[in-house]
Parts: sequence; C-alpha cells; structure tokens
Amino acid sequence: MKTFAITGVAGYIAPRHLKAIKDTGNVLIAATDPHDSVGILDQYFPETAYFREFERFDRHLDKLKHTEKKVDYISICSPNHLHDAHIRLALRIGADAICEKPLVLNPWNLDALAELEKEYGKKIYTVLQLRLHPALMKLKESLDAEPKGKKHKVELTYITSRGPWYRYSWKGDHQKSGGIATNIGIHFFDMLTWMFGNYSDAEVEFTESERMKGKMSLENAEVDWFLSIDAKDLPKEAIDAGRRTHRSIKIDGNEIEFTDGFTDLHRDVYRDILAGNGFGIEDARNSIELVYRLRGK
Repeated sequence: MKTFAITGVAGYIAPRHLKAIKDTGNVLIAATDPHDSVGILDQYFPETAYFREFERFDRHLDKLKHTEKKVDYISICSPNHLHDAHIRLALRIGADAICEKPLVLNPWNLDALAELEKEYGKKIYTVLQLRLHPALMKLKESLDAEPKGKKHKVELTYITSRGPWYRYSWKGDHQKSGGIATNIGIHFFDMLTWMFGNYSDAEVEFTESERMKGKMSLENAEVDWFLSIDAKDLPKEAIDAGRRTHRSIKIDGNEIEFTDGFTDLHRDVYRDILAGNGFGIEDARNSIELVYRLRGK
C-alpha cells in the first residue's frame, strides 16, 4: 500500500484522484486547499490530515519524510500556474508527483523539472487519460499500421459549456490557466499529437475569451480545430438532448465515437503508474509546446 498526499483537494478534478487512490488500494494521509469545502474527504479518506494553509501542509510532509509515514506520491490537482511549484515540493520531500494537465504552462519549465528528476531520483507523471481510452488506443494501433507519410484530414470540435463563474475564477485568468487552448484544449491536442505526430505549423484564425479556432499541421494530419466554453455554440442535437458538452473528432470525414469509457480512466492512469509505467515529461512536451505557441499567436 502506497501513501498519498493531494493539493487542490476542493477542486473539480480532485474527486477523480481520490477515487483512483482508493480504487487502487492506497491511502491518502494529507490534503491541502485554500478553500475549505473539502467534505468529499469523508467519502474516501475521513482520517486525512487537511491543511488550508499550504505552508503548514509543506511542513507536515517535510516532518513525515524521515518516518514510516513518508509520502510516496503527491497528486497535484491545483490551478495550472501552481503545478510547477507543487511538483517541486513532491520531489523535495522524496515523493513522486502525479500532476493533472497541463504539467506546466511554459515549455522551458519541462527542462528544469527534468533536471530535478535526476537530482532527486524521483519521477514526475502526468495524467494523459485519453491515451488509455480503449476506443482511442484501438484507433492509434490502426494509424500506426498505416504506410509512413500518409496524411489525414482531421476536424476537432470541442464545446464544453461554462457559466459566468468561469471567467471570474482562476480558469478565466490567462496568466493562471493559460487560456482556453491550454485549460480546455490540452486534452485533445495531446491526443492528436500522440496519434498523428508533432506539429510543424500552427495558426490561430481567431481567439476570444470564450472560443478559439485554428489550423495545425502534424506529421500525419492537417487539423482544423474549434474550442468553446459558450453554450450558444452547441449544435442543435446536443441542445435537444440536454447536453452541455459536445465533442467531435472526424478523420477523413468519419466521426470517431468515444463518448463513453471515461468513468475509470483516472483509475487506469494510477494503475499504470503503480505498475511502473505512466506518462512523464517527454510524453507531455509536444502538446505543451503546441499550446504555448497557440497562446502567443
């Protein structure tokens, strides 16, 4: 049984990590978040030590590092701009880091973290759960079997409605979230670069606070993409079905269906890491460099 701590435990994504830790037979011994709406802990790990102040959390983990309660992993679910600092904490106390996407906001931070991995002898993992989706893994296998150099036409549309709260939270602050391309699109840009290779060119056709549109050239695909958090962009079929999210990926005009199969992907990510595998810094590099370029356009 491994011991875990978590940052950002009051956030949206944290319950998936709590469930993954529990489902893999491990224990959470410490958690932190400046917001104290953390009753979710009672559902999974009621004995967890909770700290509203990050400094007290840091001190607590530092005291444990030379005891039998030493933390093996820190799961990082905090706002994007804090990921780098929280990863550094994990390595400093002798733990591996499991960090939500994006691993960092700026590509040069990846090189610094790679050096720290070597210095501390610990690993930095990132959550690229779409790479473990059964339908997408099958698609990846078929693409890998194609003749080298074959180019596909890909259309990506991702609309995930958000209310007014979004723009007032850290997610609406580009300095903290990296904007829509980073905070919303990173999942799919990672998936596309994983499937079709790194980008050689990328352009933004327009960008607003709630939507972005552009094109990019990958090694084996030409991609048109559209991202939005505005419910007004939802297609009629989504509205009629009462859905506030619409995701569509077409390859050469054929729709790729992967609506289902998301429930246990975080658990699968944890199982993969605990088995000695997992996705690391270099796996995240292509998509982080891409969204950084899109942000600067």
